[in-house]
Amino acid sequence: MKRRHDMPFGAACLDDGSIRFRLWAPAAQKVELLVEGSKGSWQSALSPLDQGWFELVTGRAVPGDRYSFRIDDGQQVPDPASRFQPGDVHAPSEIIDPNAFDWRDEAWRGRPWEDAVIYELHVGAFTSLGTFSAACDQLDHLVDLGVTAIELMPVADFPGRCNWGYDGVFEFAPDASYGRPEDLKRLIQAAHHRGLMVLLDVVYNHFGPEGNYLNSYAPQFFTARHHTPWGNGINFDGKHCRIVRDFFIHNALYWLNEYHFDGLRLDAVHAIADDSNPDILTELAETVRKSITPDRHVHLVLENERNQAKRLRRTQDCNPRTYTAQWNDDIHHALHVLITGEQDGYYMDYAVRPLEQLGRCLSEGFAYQGETSVHENGRARGESTAGLSPTSFISFLQNHDQIGNRAFGDRIVNIAEPAALRAAIAILLLAPAPPLLFMGEEFGAETPFLFFCDFEKDLAAAVTAGRRNEFARFTSFSDLSERERIPDPNAPSTFAASRLDWNAVTEPGGKAWLGFYRELLTIRRKHIVPLLSNTCVPKARHEARRDGLLSACWRFGNNSELTLVANLSPSSLQDLQLPSAPIMYSSYSGSSSQDGRGVGLNRGKLPPWSVVWMIQP
Repeated sequence: MKRRHDMPFGAACLDDGSIRFRLWAPAAQKVELLVEGSKGSWQSALSPLDQGWFELVTGRAVPGDRYSFRIDDGQQVPDPASRFQPGDVHAPSEIIDPNAFDWRDEAWRGRPWEDAVIYELHVGAFTSLGTFSAACDQLDHLVDLGVTAIELMPVADFPGRCNWGYDGVFEFAPDASYGRPEDLKRLIQAAHHRGLMVLLDVVYNHFGPEGNYLNSYAPQFFTARHHTPWGNGINFDGKHCRIVRDFFIHNALYWLNEYHFDGLRLDAVHAIADDSNPDILTELAETVRKSITPDRHVHLVLENERNQAKRLRRTQDCNPRTYTAQWNDDIHHALHVLITGEQDGYYMDYAVRPLEQLGRCLSEGFAYQGETSVHENGRARGESTAGLSPTSFISFLQNHDQIGNRAFGDRIVNIAEPAALRAAIAILLLAPAPPLLFMGEEFGAETPFLFFCDFEKDLAAAVTAGRRNEFARFTSFSDLSERERIPDPNAPSTFAASRLDWNAVTEPGGKAWLGFYRELLTIRRKHIVPLLSNTCVPKARHEARRDGLLSACWRFGNNSELTLVANLSPSSLQDLQLPSAPIMYSSYSGSSSQDGRGVGLNRGKLPPWSVVWMIQP
């Protein structure tokens, strides 16, 4: 089976064997094509078209040739819509023929969202080799764990040998350090053969600071009317914005169709400035929904600090109108404060009522639904989540940000008490909201995940200084000598230290953690997923007490009831009036109960950091 997404830009292999080159360069007077390939080195002028487009159709170029554009007899630049950059961001692009790959997963239609158990990974740090091909070797481990979807941190080509991926500059080109385009396609196909969905992080709020040449020949791609943390905003709502919007909409369709990804996670959409109606996020989602065949499951996920519930609304038959779900930072922050006691930075917004906020996340989705944020100087944050499905909110205790944005990349296993950590995991993995794990979490990995990159010299020094200065406001880093201990993002040792150590899986501690995760995900698959398949919006409520008792209940359409009772404190709770429903899981027995009742519950007692899940059919 062949898959090709046709685009109005880039190098396209036409059915007659010729190649069409197309570049939008409205600030250029002249554009030439330079080719290095099987027929030697040659060059040819592109014809100017309307609205700043330049085009050339030729039979001299073939797939595998490398090409670049020369602007006004001066600067030589790669193709911004390049499908592959074998020599990195400053080198020529390579012509890729999508039809050269023979897909063998034509029966795959994805999985419904209620099945989702997501595993986030960084391709370069996931294995010792750090490639798409090496990642294939761990897919069976993920299936055995109970994962149903892997989420790749951004793979769009970035400068240097390593990067988190959020500094990509070639949105259509998988980074060459991970392998070739066909290697990524083989990874996706291998995942599909095992029943795994594959999601991809994409970055539509900015381009990285090195290797982006658009400003030199298409400055209209950006606008000074909007400002972002990275400089001028992308022009989604001014003159020439139609071409800019199409660039990103085609990018989404390209990954979903040509690469057969099962979904996209859009990074930090709160940093996208767009005053048009519909805005780019709405138009992109609506275009995707209209273009995907009805029998295929495709999921669009947001990272959005604004907690815009309106983007998560469902149709009457519970299908997403635009976006499927959002990463729920609120539930992470509340849980993190509860089990670590940390209150710095954004955690200050969860320092006073973390248990109540956790309960609200479990029963309603967001903790902030219009309340003011102390951390953001009194700004109101969020919208009402009334009527939203619990599957609209992705829960996690770890992800790349929450580990990597710590000075030393500390994982939660290194900073929380084991009993408290196990309680938090038991809550997240069995609650209705789909859970997300970060690579290695399932076996208690202690390897850090640090911030790493590989920029050119001057930019590298600025990034290192900026990274260390970020922590100047923290008491423990008020001294310059302490900040200098923070690992240099550009040092090879920083990336090397972030690579996952798979030897930990075979150690006693790793085996114990792995068994714990497997047990909980088995229970989720058996008991929770059928409930989610039955009801779009269950009736939910919660109660949080000052002594650490948290309870939450969800009633589903078939009158099944799921109940959580947890003691999230270091002290035992006595003389409790507890439900009499059959126990699905209890942390102090370490497994699901066969007789339907636990000794502690019978006596109205909950030990410290204990979690009990009950289900009444």
